Amino acid sequence: MLQGIEFTHKELLWLLLVVPALLIWYIAKHKKQTAVLEISNSLGLLKGNKLWLFLKHGLFALRALALALIIVAMARPQTVDVSTKTKTTRGIDIVMAIDVSASMLAKDLKPNRLEALKKVASKFITRRPNDRIGLVEYAGESYTRTPVTSDKSIILKSLSDIKYNTIITGGTAIGMGLATAVNRIKESKAKSKIIILLTDGVNNSGFIDPQTASELAIEYGIKTYTIGLGSNGMALSPVAINNGVFQYSRIQVEIDEELLKEIANATGGKYFRATNNKKLEEIYDEIDKLEKTEIEEFKYYNYEEKFRPLVLLALALLVIEFLLRHTLLRSFI
Repeated sequence: MLQGIEFTHKELLWLLLVVPALLIWYIAKHKKQTAVLEISNSLGLLKGNKLWLFLKHGLFALRALALALIIVAMARPQTVDVSTKTKTTRGIDIVMAIDVSASMLAKDLKPNRLEALKKVASKFITRRPNDRIGLVEYAGESYTRTPVTSDKSIILKSLSDIKYNTIITGGTAIGMGLATAVNRIKESKAKSKIIILLTDGVNNSGFIDPQTASELAIEYGIKTYTIGLGSNGMALSPVAINNGVFQYSRIQVEIDEELLKEIANATGGKYFRATNNKKLEEIYDEIDKLEKTEIEEFKYYNYEEKFRPLVLLALALLVIEFLLRHTLLRSFI
């Protein structure tokens, strides 16, 4: 019955303790005022006595119930209907520039660097429901795989389809990868524009210098987070292809960390080094926390007062008690 009911003045409900106190007082008073009459046989009076007691006690019960209803009404019972409306006040556009060179098949991350990245990046994308995201692939050259979009199903499908191929020229063109990502969001109207640039090598290809691409990012107010992917020391990496099958050998991991740090610092971002699967996941978690979309939430409260029926019922009980006391039961009291 009281489900969904809230009381504005809950402290007034303590006054309900007055009702049992009055009941105790009434019982004590009744015993004190009741006269004892000794007769040989009370069967003739029993029926009338019970009816008289019932009617007399009923008047007190009406007053006590009316008092309880008035106290509950004073506590202001009400139901609250809450409706919520959210508004995204600060959207973020994000482009993930992913190195897809052959070295991304190295097995120092499990099952390899590229697959480990795809798994972590998909979780990152899923956690950004209010942002637009795009994908850029680069190796010796770069291209846009998916334009910036808010449709996460498209982004996730495109990300899952990324794999090493021989269509893109070999090498690692960090400058071109960054420049292509800048070009994707430079005209964006979003309040914040972000690039996440990931590579596992050094800039050894492409006709755009990484510093030049970094200056473009600065000009358009684009923050760049850079990630160097690969374990420290030696890693089992592809070194040749024999009949379409990669041949692996342990080679030294080379990542131009100084360049990645320069790009991140110049654009207001941050550089990270991912040496294993766990570290890579922690990096994307940190970026997720650093770049939050601000959401404004509006709550509308509709209050419906419930005290009026209680007051009316209490008044009705008091009126009934008054009429019975001064009409039908006048001769008994």
